[in-house]
Amino acid sequence: MTLYPQSRTAVERAAAEPPVSTPGYDVEAARVAAREAAAGQPREDVERVLDLDAGGVPCRLYLPAGAAPGVVVHAHGGGFVFNDVAVHDASCRRLANRTGTAVLSVDYRLAPEHPFPAAVEDLDAVVAWLDEHGEGHGLTGPTYGHGDSAGANLVLVAALRHPDRFRALALVYPFLDPTAAGASHHEEVEGFDPRDVAWYWEQYTGGDARHHADPDLAPLLSDRLGTLPPTFVMTSEHDPLRDEGELLAARLAEAGVEVLGVRYLGQVHGFWRHPDAFPAAEPLLRQAAAFLRDH
Repeated sequence: MTLYPQSRTAVERAAAEPPVSTPGYDVEAARVAAREAAAGQPREDVERVLDLDAGGVPCRLYLPAGAAPGVVVHAHGGGFVFNDVAVHDASCRRLANRTGTAVLSVDYRLAPEHPFPAAVEDLDAVVAWLDEHGEGHGLTGPTYGHGDSAGANLVLVAALRHPDRFRALALVYPFLDPTAAGASHHEEVEGFDPRDVAWYWEQYTGGDARHHADPDLAPLLSDRLGTLPPTFVMTSEHDPLRDEGELLAARLAEAGVEVLGVRYLGQVHGFWRHPDAFPAAEPLLRQAAAFLRDH
């Protein structure tokens, strides 16, 4: 396996930063730094952007010019601990413009302050709000799901908890297995230390390993995978999460779900939000958007 040059640069930069698993790591300072970095990103114009309350959950709605019917529910990544709608603002603008559809970015509660199942319940509340009030905000037509990493976990769980509610899903390097059973967790992967993977799950579960058997946290264990709509699953070659995402795609295929599984060669975890640094980011976004549009 070969890291592409842009990935190699990102890994070198990440190596200069303390890992999240470092004792005493300052979570709040890292959150502030992520928001400050995101504020400096270039962002595309969208016809309308609106912050709203969706059943008690803060969300940001993006409406592109000439939007087609429907809405993409987006859940951000960040290991259930980091990021928010502000950090993902530029990405959601791009997603709305590429899909030509409204995007509803969900500002779900974060761990460790709000451990599992708080984020799951927030996605439930947003789905219920769309059912009751979506039409009043012009959100008619089908609902799609999009998420990266931990956000892909939450979107997948929402679709499992609400069968037939979503028309299609796009999952970007999904974070699925708290037991880290895949061989990719034990390879010489770059840019996402397996110790950090374990730390994120520790924050999300509140340190209670009994949650590892709950399909609302570990959706690979669900007996309802066959109820899912058409699903796009993307993995990165140099990512500890690679094998669990590809296992999901295989299980969906066996369950009779229409699934497209794609591995992006030379890439590391986290690249999709950074088209300025990773040439593969824009093609990935267009591929995920096309999959959603096709359904």
